[in-house]
Amino acid sequence: FSSDSDTEVLLALYQRDGHSCVKSLQGMFAFAVWDKVEKSLFLARDPLGIKPLYIWQKNGELAFASEIRAVLEAKLGPQVLNTIALADYLRLGSVQEPSTLVEGVNALPAGNTLVWKNGHGVQTAYWRASFGVTATGRPERDRPNAIRLTRESLLDSIHRHFVSDVPVGIFLSGGIDSTALVGLARSSGYTNLKTFCISFEQPEFSEGDLAARTAACFETQHTEWRITASDGRQLIEQYLNAMDQPSNDGFNTFCVSKLAHDHGMKVVLSGLGGDELFGGYPSFQAIPRLIALYRRLTHVAGRSGTAFLLRRLSRDARWKRVADYLQSDGTVPHAWRAMRGFFTNEEVHRLSEWITRKSFSSTYTDDPDSWTTALQCDETDDKADQISRCELQGYMRNQLLRDSDVLSMAWGLELRVPFVDRTLIEKVTAIHSSIRLRSGKQLLQEAVPELPEWIVNQPKRGFRFPFEEWARTSWSELISDLQPQLPIQCGAWHRFWSLFVLRHFLITNHIEGADGLTLTQRPGVVC
Repeated sequence: FSSDSDTEVLLALYQRDGHSCVKSLQGMFAFAVWDKVEKSLFLARDPLGIKPLYIWQKNGELAFASEIRAVLEAKLGPQVLNTIALADYLRLGSVQEPSTLVEGVNALPAGNTLVWKNGHGVQTAYWRASFGVTATGRPERDRPNAIRLTRESLLDSIHRHFVSDVPVGIFLSGGIDSTALVGLARSSGYTNLKTFCISFEQPEFSEGDLAARTAACFETQHTEWRITASDGRQLIEQYLNAMDQPSNDGFNTFCVSKLAHDHGMKVVLSGLGGDELFGGYPSFQAIPRLIALYRRLTHVAGRSGTAFLLRRLSRDARWKRVADYLQSDGTVPHAWRAMRGFFTNEEVHRLSEWITRKSFSSTYTDDPDSWTTALQCDETDDKADQISRCELQGYMRNQLLRDSDVLSMAWGLELRVPFVDRTLIEKVTAIHSSIRLRSGKQLLQEAVPELPEWIVNQPKRGFRFPFEEWARTSWSELISDLQPQLPIQCGAWHRFWSLFVLRHFLITNHIEGADGLTLTQRPGVVC
């Protein structure tokens, strides 16, 4: 080698192994190689989809980039709203890959390659997570072995993610996952760790005190930013402009990334992925209950009748999504949508017609084929593993990873995710779900005894921002024009927020076919 560049290593590997080079790679990547011998373009994306890669194929031409807005600059055709992706977005608060909100622009799916030659592309999958598979073909059921295997795999991932030419920091909240990273890093001999946390004046939203206590325990150099409504108002337009695809999440990553950037960091670790891998979400308990309810109502008429009553008697959108589930095929992905969903099938239909100003049959907007295909659940997986797959593919990949990448890169920050590691996942998912997915992430707790009791014993809570309170005060002028225009009652704040950020994306990218939503913009208001 004539340089210290990882790019040169990648090129040499491709020259030696060709398209199978991806099987030798660890970590996150999205890259393109022009093969001047074969006169072909080779595109590849990492197994878990940590790094994004978008492609636009039209009339024998190909454009590709790590952001949709960059692909659109190729101007291969009109920028038209993808109505099926819109329905997915309204259902789940994020677009499910490989679709995007722009017709003809797609994500190269995680764990896939694309060879482009003579105006045509051939896509190949080279990796997909397998559950309950060991060298013997049987899942690991021995608890002590499972604990040992998990700890060894975590330490191995930590070592590899600390390889860097610059200091590596850690995003530290009050949760188990980020605390586990700090504990494992200290046990591995890493010192002078810098940790970063954001908190709020409202105690029901803030984890600052817990993070500060943890930082003191592990003797890290800790920095906390207590964000006010005024701070958030100053950042919101910059955040919206940094977001590539709309999402109801990500502002927390944007803010803590700014904090780390302002303190000179270039590389940080995040605890993203721990809940999906070790069963930390409420869905792991709620979905089996939903499926049990579906099975108790053995007759279609019984399910339809119960669904009718739920729609008529309940004003809570969650129960109406349960009604949608009762009239589905009853699979884990359908139950997962009821848990993760934002809008009901009827609301998706009404919003889609309002946004596009077109009439659709109910089957068009209610058809689940796009997102169930993307989730790729295997019937051979047990139910708990199917839930884990839905969370890994549907939520983590299509929302958390996508938001974390683009919003950390907006501050020139490389965000690494040790839990989202192919080697780690291949080893840990070989553990039987009855051990791996126990309530409270018990396997992770047992594998990381460094976790302090004040972290282990606190109740599970997701990271939230006080958006609703801020919207009534310093943010009110940003959103006041949208609510009166909507064809449905949003109720919960996150439902309204998902439409707010969708509107910004459609306007700033000049997407055609969304007049109902984009024309609600008031003159002089960016958002």
